[in-house]
Amino acid sequence: MAKVIGGVFTSHVPAIGGAIHRGAQNEPYWKPFFDAWPPVREWLGEQVPDVVIMFYNDHGLNFFLDKMPTFAIGAAAQYRNEDEGWGLPPFPVPPGHPELSWAIIEKLVAEEFDITTCQDMLVDHAASIPLALAWPDREAPVKIVPIAINTVQHPLPSAKRCLALGRAVGKALAEWQGDETIMVMGTGGLSHQLDGERAGFMNPEYDLFCMDNLSADPDALTRHSVHEIVELSGTQGVEILNWIAARGALGDKVHEVSRSYHIPISNTAAAVMVLETEAARAAGNAGAEKTAELA
Repeated sequence: MAKVIGGVFTSHVPAIGGAIHRGAQNEPYWKPFFDAWPPVREWLGEQVPDVVIMFYNDHGLNFFLDKMPTFAIGAAAQYRNEDEGWGLPPFPVPPGHPELSWAIIEKLVAEEFDITTCQDMLVDHAASIPLALAWPDREAPVKIVPIAINTVQHPLPSAKRCLALGRAVGKALAEWQGDETIMVMGTGGLSHQLDGERAGFMNPEYDLFCMDNLSADPDALTRHSVHEIVELSGTQGVEILNWIAARGALGDKVHEVSRSYHIPISNTAAAVMVLETEAARAAGNAGAEKTAELA
């Protein structure tokens, strides 16, 4: 049976890709953000996931305002990233896992989610940059299932609905009979607004509220309407919906492994978190005890 180990939650600002491309990770402006990643990679090295369920939002590469599904799931064997106009070379994207995609799709429909299924799908920086951060200088050694959430074109799904989506994905993963080690990623945010009268807006108080409650009480993040979240986090900060959905897939009890919060990068409050499931924590403790016995 598959094992769900936890999740990595991160900002996905396109400028991060530019910093990677330029080798600017140690420049003073960027270093606080990139310094968050060694603990993440250490955790990944210990857990060795085979599959990433990627909760993210598309910014116009695969979907545009004329066709913007509320929830869309990739069911392709291959995905690719293309030029989005940021002046970045395309990042490598690992292959898909169509069998698991379809199992998730079947479960979501059974749970009365109306979703768009994509057997051909481009994935943008919101998916490719987090993978490049987690596994730098190479294609991520995983298969992916991309789940795109509309955070762009109103009406947007509510935080409550996104958490329910994630929990339904979690049910599908619990029923999956494969032997993979699975992790989730939730990307985007945190608070930022790039246009309008509030351009440059960030809200550390709300961001820390989200980070403090994400592990222990994710339902607390659903108490605000989506319009209130836009007010609290900024027009683009509503990408917290991706974090909420990803958290839902992890079950009731998780443990925080690491976190980082830094303002600003590219007019965005940047954050990185790792949450570990109870099952993964118990397995790690058992392994450590066994090692100690043998020493």
